Amino acid sequence: MCRWLAYAGTPVLLDEILYKPAHSLIDQSLHSKLGVETTNGDGFGVGWYSQADVSDGGSPAVFRDIGPAWNNRNLREIAYHVRSPLFFAHVRASTGTAIQQTNCHPFRHGRWLWMHNGSITDFHRLRRDLCLAVDPALFSAIEGSTDSEVMFYLAVTFGLDQDVPRAVARMAGLVERLGKEHGVLNPLQMTIAVSDGRTLWAFRYSSHETARSLFYSSRTDAIRELHPDLDFLRGVCDQTRLVVSEPLGDLPGVWNELPEGSYTVVPSGIADYLPFIPEPLP
Repeated sequence: MCRWLAYAGTPVLLDEILYKPAHSLIDQSLHSKLGVETTNGDGFGVGWYSQADVSDGGSPAVFRDIGPAWNNRNLREIAYHVRSPLFFAHVRASTGTAIQQTNCHPFRHGRWLWMHNGSITDFHRLRRDLCLAVDPALFSAIEGSTDSEVMFYLAVTFGLDQDVPRAVARMAGLVERLGKEHGVLNPLQMTIAVSDGRTLWAFRYSSHETARSLFYSSRTDAIRELHPDLDFLRGVCDQTRLVVSEPLGDLPGVWNELPEGSYTVVPSGIADYLPFIPEPLP
């Protein structure tokens, strides 16, 4: 599978999040503690929005490569110089599809970024029917061969621009319906992050038992009270949050596991998380 993180809040250098934490995503690419695989070296990617992108709804930047993240000099160079209020980062462990740039996350379409950890079981059996459900106007935008990218374009087809949770729920509902039709038990395993540059949504769901691990950080003001000596927290707003495949450290009170069958929204004044249920399609 894979490991990923999503950051939203006060603009920071990517280096602060990607490299500096004790159990950073770069460390996880070699020494994952909660993933199916310990090593995630089948490519990586980062996607980020600038302040201008957030203000005018512009398209985010994406950098992806097929090598491991832990020794990529270009990634380190970018991380030292790029400052962003919202960015994604992903390290890949292939589930069978080719190791190539077009299969590395995050995926981008217009103002949207998308990344995924998990799989569609027996994707090769469901792929044709899933692809036929993608809006024909979008189909040529699919560049790679992963289930993750097809899931993304299905969500765009089902109204990502209008209602993100419903679009993802309809995508999940289609996967489960086709899985049943093709005799595939428990077809969907997913943790997903998606953003339009202003808002971050993260989902955790599995057709059976427990989905891949996913955690969100506590409110910054609460962490600041618990750990007043953390220099990083002095420069960020209370709404700053992280969503991660596994915690970036072991400080008490910082990380909360996102429950199975739920999603979180950043920023949000409603609740830490809300229920997620696939929407059956006719």
